[in-house]
Order: sequence, then C-alpha cells, then structure tokens
Amino acid sequence: MNERTSVRRGRLTFDVEDGGSGPPVLLLHGFPQDLTSWRHVVPLLRSAGLRTIAFDQRGYSPGARPPQRAAYRLEHLVADAIAVLDAAGVARAHVVGHDWGGGVAWALGWAHPERVASLTVVSTPHPGAMRWSLPRSDQALRSTYMGFFQLPWIPEQVVRRRLVPALAGTGLPEATARHYEERMREPGAARGALNWYRAVPLSRLAPRPVTVPTTYVWGEEDPFLGPVAARATARFALGPYEFLPVPGGHWLPELAPDAVAGAVLARVRSAP
Repeated sequence: MNERTSVRRGRLTFDVEDGGSGPPVLLLHGFPQDLTSWRHVVPLLRSAGLRTIAFDQRGYSPGARPPQRAAYRLEHLVADAIAVLDAAGVARAHVVGHDWGGGVAWALGWAHPERVASLTVVSTPHPGAMRWSLPRSDQALRSTYMGFFQLPWIPEQVVRRRLVPALAGTGLPEATARHYEERMREPGAARGALNWYRAVPLSRLAPRPVTVPTTYVWGEEDPFLGPVAARATARFALGPYEFLPVPGGHWLPELAPDAVAGAVLARVRSAP
C-alpha cells in the first residue's frame, strides 16, 4: 500500500508518502530535491519488509513555504519531522537523511534520541565534524556555494533558471535535474529551499554527539563534502557506528540506491 497524504503543523501542510508495513523508516531529502529522490530506494526497503515515510520538507511542500529565513532554523526542521512521525502514529523510527535531510537526521539523533531507533546519514558529515574540518582541509572551498546562497534575490534566479546544468554537471541525469528545477519555479519554492542555508547562523540547536546506532554513507567522489569531515564524523558518533565509503558522488539516493538501501537494511537489522 502506498498512501499520499498530508500532515498539518500549525499553519503549514506537508505532503507525505507513506507505504509498506513493518518497522518504520523516515526518509529526509536534501537540496534541491523532494521526496521523489527516494523513488529508487523505497521499493528496495519495502520489499525487505519495511514501512517508508517520506515527505516534502519545509520550503518544498507547497503548503509549507514560509518566506522568513528564521522559519527555517534547524529546530523548526526537526520539529516538522517529529510532527510527521506523530501523525503517522510512530513512536520511534529508523531515520535516513541525505544532504540537508542528513543535517536534520543528525539533529534528530542528538535532540530526540528517544524517537530514533537508528540513523543512516547519506553524504552529510556530522555538523561538528564539518566545523572541525573547515580550517584543516579544502572543505571551505567545497562549500563556497553556501556563501553565494546568502545573497538576496540572485540565488533564486539561478536555481529557477540554471539548476539543470549545475546538477547535471555533478552527475544527476538531466531528466531528474529538470524535475527539480521545475519544482524550484513553483511560487515560494526557491526562496524556501535557499532559506535552509540562510537560517544556519540563526539556529539555536547546538550540535552534540549522537549515541543512537548510526551508519554514515559517503560517496568517495562527492564534490561538495570532502574526506576530512567524512572521517572525522566518527568522533561525534558515540554509539554503534559504521563509516561506509562507497563509489560515487553526491547524489547517492538517485544514483546508488542499492548501496543506500543496503546500508539502511543492515543498520535496521542490527539495531536493538
């Protein structure tokens, strides 16, 4: 069974795709994606006996695009995920996040460990490892686009009109990149997606190590997230932990779904 539904949180409405039966897995997408980024992973998880819950996060669901950048502080993004779990009747979930969704997944792990049965984070190092790596590697150079996203107005024009070549140039199929660009042209979508980056300095949820069982999957050719932060993530995972480098770049849910699903299944099966 696959159900498209919606979840209300205050004035916001989130689009959710919930299907399958068995232990629940919450899937958190990244920038500039949406829940369809998991379309190749979901069938593999469901065929293995898992329930998957994916949703278009704040800024991506048409009914959840507040314009203020402060509305995208990390604590609000985490609360959105909790609200989706509550609406689904899920007390504890195996949480999987990619890119910015990985950032939310890490925060769920340290802020709400009672709701997280396990973590599988794809591409994104722990925020503490990211900070540690900045003066010790080329990570600041890899992350220069984040500074560009702080500018007003201009980044919105880029993601509405020039996203396809940017994404295709880093490995995404053109059809997939075009889908994401078309989503960014929807009213309020580009601003909402970019506000995730603009709200970083405003966050009140300080990074802490996680203690829940965790797997970190990292693409060895990722152009945005380098090896120093990837390897340093082990310092911030105090529970059972596996670092899983895999061949590939940044867009692992779309381009390496077998590796991602395999990592999720192994973590789910090993979690107490």
